[in-house]
Amino acid sequence: MMMNKLNISERKKTLIIYIILAAITFAVYWQVHQFDFVNLDDNVYVTENLHIKSGLSIDGLRWAFSTTYADFWHPLTWLSLMLDYQLYGLNAGGYHVTNIIFHILSTLLLFWLFHRMTNQVWPSAFIAAFFALHPLHVESVAWISERKDVLSAFFWVLTLCLYVFYTEKQSAKRYLLVFFSFVLALLSKPMVITLPLIMMLLDYWPLKRFESQKGNVFLWQIKEKWPLVILSVIFSLITIHIQPKLLIKGWPLPLESRIINALYSFVIYLEKTFWPQDLAVCYPFLVQASFWQILGTVSLILLISIATILKRESLPYLFAGWFWYVLVLLPVMGIIPVGSNAMADRFTYLPSIGLSIMLAWGVPRLFKNKSLRKKFLFLGAGAILIIFSVITWKQCGYWKNSITVFSHALRVNSHNYHALINLASYKAEKSDFKEAVYYYNKAIQIKPDQADAFNNRAVVYAKMGQLQSALDGFNKAIHLQPHNPDIYTNRANLHLNHGDIVSGCNDAKKACELGSCKTLLWAQDKDLCR
Repeated sequence: MMMNKLNISERKKTLIIYIILAAITFAVYWQVHQFDFVNLDDNVYVTENLHIKSGLSIDGLRWAFSTTYADFWHPLTWLSLMLDYQLYGLNAGGYHVTNIIFHILSTLLLFWLFHRMTNQVWPSAFIAAFFALHPLHVESVAWISERKDVLSAFFWVLTLCLYVFYTEKQSAKRYLLVFFSFVLALLSKPMVITLPLIMMLLDYWPLKRFESQKGNVFLWQIKEKWPLVILSVIFSLITIHIQPKLLIKGWPLPLESRIINALYSFVIYLEKTFWPQDLAVCYPFLVQASFWQILGTVSLILLISIATILKRESLPYLFAGWFWYVLVLLPVMGIIPVGSNAMADRFTYLPSIGLSIMLAWGVPRLFKNKSLRKKFLFLGAGAILIIFSVITWKQCGYWKNSITVFSHALRVNSHNYHALINLASYKAEKSDFKEAVYYYNKAIQIKPDQADAFNNRAVVYAKMGQLQSALDGFNKAIHLQPHNPDIYTNRANLHLNHGDIVSGCNDAKKACELGSCKTLLWAQDKDLCR
């Protein structure tokens, strides 16, 4: 390598790598500081969230730790967004910069982690660069609402760094640091619940702690990690407890469909990791597949899993890397319903580190000639990372605003009803009602059982003065989702605003029974529903 030929010391070499990693990542992502909020969750997380717009306060702290707003409990994410509002107001660029900073910090920590564990500079640098520059990670960094991704990833990697620190000299103080950092990661996003299992993998390789243990290895692991495992169980139960709210929105799919979608997503993530094309902000569900598609998918997963298990002694990094990927991805596969996404690029943010481990230590084994290995690996890895950087920079550009991000999603898949609904919502926000109805109609043609599209289109019809079309839309949406309070609230407002007090009050009361009493309280205050 060039640094070796210049006789640069190991310390200076690592410092240069830190600087290069930070600089390249910053350069690739810097354009997003000029980008706007998008109308997918950014309104929920920031622009229309009065708690966030109140800034950091005692009341805000209390709300962050007590709310399940947006269907998750992630108080640290709320607090970080409150701080951003305190600093930037509604200047979207500031929020984007914060995401970039956390992404860079996670990259640098990742390099430190693997360099510390393996004492190998270049494989560790490759893993960090792969994480920093992979196009699949654009969604996590360029989307303000995914603050929970970059924040939880930072504390995820920090927890592993502190864990390595603990394994070098075990003490209660060092363990408490690990515990506290893991709590912060969980408070950022519950997806990190599998972190204790990743610690066990690292104990196997590269820390090789299993080799120094006598007796029952399983009991030793449980004894050491039970406080962390209990934390994972607690946060898992909290997350699952919150999710029944999503039942009113048409989720979950039947178990069979969830399994098919999970298997399909698992393989698509692999494909997009090694061939990152047709990346989009949202993907439709795949709920049907042929017998041969399912068989092929299951066979591939089992083949890789069995091969890495059988080769775990001679090729331990393949075993550790593959099961890192599997275990970290498992909570977001959708078999146990958490959230309402078929699949998402952001779900690969932490799992893909496992695949980069396999590449960083596995590919060099293919070259027996040491000199050829160095030349090929340096050039090959450099070429891959340059290609990733270019694609990532281009992918970032799609996040400029709501129009660009969802128009791109439609170019990737013209039947993406999620993208159509969000484009329609954006047009409605801009009072372009005809265009909004056009996009809602297209979404309904693709997926006629999409209650959100009927409900939102009905709201637009009401604003256009087409009252019967609005009422028909609300009725259809309620037929599809009879337990959704938002639809009853919208229909109540339609009735009340046009003099049908009895129907309006009945709908307002029904919405209140289902958990949304705003319209009923307003109507009672006006002496309409007493």
